[in-house]
Amino acid sequence: MQTLPETVTPNYAGERAKFAAGDPEVKPLKILIAEDDPVSRRVLELACASWGFDVISVAGGAAASEALEREDAPPLALIDWTMPEMDGLEVIRRARLRDPARPLYIIMVTARASQEDVVRGLLAEADDYVTKPFDHRELRARVLAGARVVRLQTSLAERVMELERAARRVKRLQGLLPICSYCKRIRNDRNYWQQVESYFAEHAEAEFTHGVCPECYENIVKPELSQLRTT
Repeated sequence: MQTLPETVTPNYAGERAKFAAGDPEVKPLKILIAEDDPVSRRVLELACASWGFDVISVAGGAAASEALEREDAPPLALIDWTMPEMDGLEVIRRARLRDPARPLYIIMVTARASQEDVVRGLLAEADDYVTKPFDHRELRARVLAGARVVRLQTSLAERVMELERAARRVKRLQGLLPICSYCKRIRNDRNYWQQVESYFAEHAEAEFTHGVCPECYENIVKPELSQLRTT
């Protein structure tokens, strides 16, 4: 449990120990709760902690926006609509301006239940919309669905990074390679001549194991062995 300004958060270690929101081997996801009503905030804190999440709780829109702008911002958020200093729609708008590569799943939890409000909330780029009073089972299902989306997005982002690194390595090995006709050294990008083995070790995921081909054995190694025997 982490504490930010405008919040008083109790210790939920006991609740977290009872339940898990996924693989117990996986580090619990952080979830932000932004709710100005202390009773509603307490209910959400207890619920999310019991579902296995690492809860961060704030009581105002400005504090919520600040929490989502941090480098270690929670990837999940439950945001109320009507809050002091900044409403939930503005919190979401600002959160969406940050790095789009960082996963962020936002659920609006609000008493504004009209169809027009639901449409406005979703058009403001909330990922889901839950009205108060909410059913705990339904909210749990929606939060866990959001957690699955976040984990999938994180996995895909890591995979994309791996593919980009692989593409850069392949690109570095394309084109003409200046190689000496005599010593077979390769000239690198820094205009330095280096052995073939060391060049490929830097530019590819390959390691050399040395041996002797039949032709070199007959033409080089065998004569040298014969010379050693005579001496």
